Amino acid sequence: MLENSYSHNSIQNLLSIKPDNVLANDAKKIINDLKAELNRHNYYYYIKDNPIISDADYDRLLRLLENIEKKYPNLITPDSPTQRIGAPLEGGFKTVTHGEKMLSLQDAFDYDELKDFLDRVYKDLGMDQDKVDFVCELKIDGSAVSLVYEDGIFKSGATRGDGIIGEDITNNLRTIKAIPLNLGILEEKTPDDGSRNNKGQLFTPETIIPSRLEVRGEVYLAKEEFAKINQQREEEGLPLFANPRNAAAGSLRQIDPKMTAERKLNIFLYGIASNNELTKAGIDNQFAVLELLRKTGLRVNPNIKKVTGFEEIKQYIEYWREKRHGLSYETDGIVIKVNSFALQQRLGQTSKNPRWAAAFKYPPEQQITKVIDITVNVGRTGTLTPVAELEPIRISGSTVSHATLHNEDELKRKDVRIGDYVVVHKAGEIIPEIIMPVKERRTGSEKEFVMPDKCPICGSDVERLPGEVAVRCTSFACPAQQFERIVHFASKGAMDIDGLGPAIVDKLLKRGIIKDAADIYFLKYEDIYGLDNFKEKSTANLLNSISASKSRPLAKLLYGMGIRFVGSHISDVLTSKYADLESLMAATFEELSSIYEIGPRIAESIVFFFDNDENKKIIEKLRLAGVNFKSGKTLVEKRPEFAGKTFVLTGRLTSFTRDEARQLIEKFGGRVSSAVSRATDVVLAGEEAGSKLDNANKLGIKIIYEEEFKRLLG
Repeated sequence: MLENSYSHNSIQNLLSIKPDNVLANDAKKIINDLKAELNRHNYYYYIKDNPIISDADYDRLLRLLENIEKKYPNLITPDSPTQRIGAPLEGGFKTVTHGEKMLSLQDAFDYDELKDFLDRVYKDLGMDQDKVDFVCELKIDGSAVSLVYEDGIFKSGATRGDGIIGEDITNNLRTIKAIPLNLGILEEKTPDDGSRNNKGQLFTPETIIPSRLEVRGEVYLAKEEFAKINQQREEEGLPLFANPRNAAAGSLRQIDPKMTAERKLNIFLYGIASNNELTKAGIDNQFAVLELLRKTGLRVNPNIKKVTGFEEIKQYIEYWREKRHGLSYETDGIVIKVNSFALQQRLGQTSKNPRWAAAFKYPPEQQITKVIDITVNVGRTGTLTPVAELEPIRISGSTVSHATLHNEDELKRKDVRIGDYVVVHKAGEIIPEIIMPVKERRTGSEKEFVMPDKCPICGSDVERLPGEVAVRCTSFACPAQQFERIVHFASKGAMDIDGLGPAIVDKLLKRGIIKDAADIYFLKYEDIYGLDNFKEKSTANLLNSISASKSRPLAKLLYGMGIRFVGSHISDVLTSKYADLESLMAATFEELSSIYEIGPRIAESIVFFFDNDENKKIIEKLRLAGVNFKSGKTLVEKRPEFAGKTFVLTGRLTSFTRDEARQLIEKFGGRVSSAVSRATDVVLAGEEAGSKLDNANKLGIKIIYEEEFKRLLG
């Protein structure tokens, strides 16, 4: 069928291929096209953190390649995506060789494939099904990592990478509070609590845990945090993450650990790299290992179950098919593992997969519905977001009646029209999103949607700046913007005004009691009493909360102002450089853009914000209300030896700690980077300086030692 007929590698053409019909003359070209397509998507998924096809389509492409390679095994090459686990490494992280290979799992997409897996297990073991126990675990949809503990102390952590070599992300993993830095007993043990090995002997984590323990787990982002991050990215005109897994992977690979910490990542641990020492101690199965890890303080998912046979596994799968949607994190399947380590060892593994484990994958939950209309929402930064109003449908446990179309470019790319039937899913099981229109169902009556040239709320002109995808309302007085700005200003991450939620803000605005965030501080008792059933106590509580917010740190106020591209982290950076708001308002573009982490785009946004007359009026009202404008920082005393220069510290200093040296450099106008590059101006070398000193010599970068550093300090 395909002989001399296959000419290009579009996804749809590839997916239309039937492996049984592939002839020898076409096989090599088709395999090469599939490899190229899969490698391209691996790059976008693992390196760019920006997948451009669905997981389901990727899985179908990979299965197609596997099946054609099975038919023509002589065409299998080491560089095939079927012969590796992950993606090639890229970026500024050191590489780490795992103590034991991090394998991927064989997938089962339906019960027939699951039965095939179980039948192979029973056959290879030569055992009846009632003699083999399995452990069922939820498959957490996150990013796989390996943690190394030495003598109970967390020493290092790495990404899975290609399964053999990963990236050292220790500093980023340390920001995840669910990862203990020191393993220990967290609960009392009694002779009857089940803490016994297979010989009936009591154990404690101290006596069982090996001196070197390599633990495997899945770092993930909760659905709610994922939604918050994407909302903020959308308001700032940044590309959205496709799902929580994608966001977690991107967060783990941030160069600055502070950025990782802001993402509020979490983790579940599910296994260890080598079980030999534990087996000798009598901990000889997966279920017992998970219990041991839990008792040492490592976070293990509680929804595990020991089962026997296909029917019990199926019951577990069906129990979680709908119930999983109510979890705070995303799951995409069930992992089934042979429980006994001795049986696991007998079954062994292939170059890619353990023969004793499989992952049952739930089908992606998608529905088709009709677009009734396309409307436009206006956010706190003035961004106009097209939203599809849908005929209500049920997806992932809830009713969906609208879905964001993100921006003008996305709307055009997907070609969604009013009246279209569309395929809808939930990104991260929380954000309704249109995947594509069903063009085959078009009748010709559908209408293309054009973004308005006026703000739908206030009628002001809209603009789209060069290089940006967002269309924005140009009026700072736009009521829609004011509502979102005030809600943001009062939110927990900003000024934290308890009791001042969206419903109250909406009423205060509609009644003309407030017009902007600063007006909050001039509210009187009679303005609030009786509003949405506010009585004496609730009115007094809100007024007290408003008063208390006046003393919040300057960084909170700065974040609450809603300056574009200035999130909580950048607010901290700015208030570490400026003693008060007046100093920051007077800062020039050149001065701001020279600060580490403040690039030209952020600097331009800050200058633009403080140059706006409406914003100046609001800031003056905040001053009159007595809101804190001081950062508590001492103004930088700039010195020419430090100002505007990038320093790198290496080796051990005798007169200063690393942190003290960094603070002194920043105090006099310099900045400290963690890596040597051509942008480095000075390397401060202490005793036992390592590779950074070698790199500095190779690049011809100025090197100073501790005595000269002390002389520069005066």
